[in-house]
Amino acid sequence: MAQAKIQAKMNEATCSKFSRTLSMADRSGQLLESLDQLEMRVEALREAASAMEQERECILEMIQSLQNSQEMRNICAGEREELNLTADRLMGRTLSVEISVGTIRNPQQEDALHKATSIIDEIVKKLLDDMYGGRQRLMALHAACVSEAPAVPIDQKFQAIVISCALEDQKKIKRRLETLLRNVENAEKNIKIMDHQKLEAGTKMLTGGQRGRM
Repeated sequence: MAQAKIQAKMNEATCSKFSRTLSMADRSGQLLESLDQLEMRVEALREAASAMEQERECILEMIQSLQNSQEMRNICAGEREELNLTADRLMGRTLSVEISVGTIRNPQQEDALHKATSIIDEIVKKLLDDMYGGRQRLMALHAACVSEAPAVPIDQKFQAIVISCALEDQKKIKRRLETLLRNVENAEKNIKIMDHQKLEAGTKMLTGGQRGRM
């Protein structure tokens, strides 16, 4: 009789322990599921913030492009001043929006990012002295950042550095190079337009002088 009671108690204890184990497993599963959902939301948040960061850069670039455009030069001084004031106001409001998406990097990725940034900065410093040569260098760097076969030579050394960067940094490096190339292209167009206008003005003055002598 006593033995039967002892056995019954042992069975109860075993069942109780087994039930608690199942309950803990269920709770662990629910917590893991919650964390998985939170991870998806964190990634969505980072993607949204990154998109906003890109939109901010795009707006700033468009404002600067508009201020330096030929259309802005072709209007009268009064209207140009008024439009520039509006553009400056929009620039200020855009700059007041601060967005920062941090990137977790290991020491190797930190070093690679520093090297890539230094190479680009060095080219930017020399752009005014040699815009054509600088543009060719930027195109070679950009070619090192794209997956499709580029139409220009690839800077192999820069490509190896970029590959060593964190994925988010790789995207930012590529975007920066694309922005620089657009700015250089716009600057070259403006220089050609200004040279053409000087040539036309010189031709008119020469023609007018010849008519005056006649």
